[in-house]
Amino acid sequence: MKVAVLLSGGVDSSVALRLLKDEGHDVTAFYLKIWLQDEFSFLGDCPWEEDLEFARAVCEQANVPLEILPLQTEYWENVVNYTITEIKEGRTPNPDVFCNRLIKFGEFYRKIDKSFEKVASGHYARVEKLNERYLLKTSPDPVKDQTYFLAYLTQEQLSRALFPIGKFSKKQIRELAKDYNLPNMERKDSQGICFLGRISFNEFIKQHLGELPGDIVELETGKIKSKHRGYYFYTIGQRSGLGLGGGPWYVVKKDVMNNIIYVSREDYHNRARKEFYVSKFNWISEKPESTENLKVKIRHGAKYYNCKLELNAHTGKVILDHQDQGIAPGQFAVFYRDDLCLGGSVIVE
Repeated sequence: MKVAVLLSGGVDSSVALRLLKDEGHDVTAFYLKIWLQDEFSFLGDCPWEEDLEFARAVCEQANVPLEILPLQTEYWENVVNYTITEIKEGRTPNPDVFCNRLIKFGEFYRKIDKSFEKVASGHYARVEKLNERYLLKTSPDPVKDQTYFLAYLTQEQLSRALFPIGKFSKKQIRELAKDYNLPNMERKDSQGICFLGRISFNEFIKQHLGELPGDIVELETGKIKSKHRGYYFYTIGQRSGLGLGGGPWYVVKKDVMNNIIYVSREDYHNRARKEFYVSKFNWISEKPESTENLKVKIRHGAKYYNCKLELNAHTGKVILDHQDQGIAPGQFAVFYRDDLCLGGSVIVE
């Protein structure tokens, strides 16, 4: 097949590229330039030039053409604006979910030549076709599995998606990188939000929303413990960066209207909960007939909860089998049955 490969300069996408070439596909690599380097260069270093250097080296070694596709405007409009809006509203955004749906498997699909039959990336996930429907399935590596970030893809997007490394563990990918003698085989995995690079998330927020001093209040007593720089710098469950003695202290509540951060210490674990509400569903294949005996992730990682989902017209109530201490509006709740990712929703309460 003729395949467009999303190449980031990291090990995962580089191994994906080599695997596809070994299989005999007609491969072209694309580096998406989404970093807004001109606007944020004063905040610190961004690794995009280093990323591109590694991407070029990988393609040169494999004798694969590399194209650079600028998508700064599209990324700003679809992902960065969403992130800023969610933070300002006091919610907890996840830009990577929208980057996948709207940019990597959205705008990119529309920009490239229609002759490309598939778009491949270095995600740890699997796609299977069953009865004319495309299914999103988990990777065997529970820590690296990235279906959480792909839960808002559509049938049309999945029909063109390829995840060549989805059947491997991270350890196996590292071994393959050494077998291929990749120029970036010793490179560490990237961390954090894609458009920020090495920039501090708080510095990014400060640049766009400024500072808004307010009170940090102990929930049980109503006593003012300290001052903060703005409610949007804090997330529910946060315990670091509060600057309070005698801890540990946790952020347990945010009053966005009055710019108050509530913290708790002794009683924090009792404030964990098992129930929350969700909306804005995306069912990848179809709405599940039964919402009993599901699994759910409320953040990326290996941790699942067994759950029950009570569906209404446009919202749902999730009931977990165990309590969680960091459930916050704006987070994504992604549902699973066995190794099948059914789709996602947004936590609203």
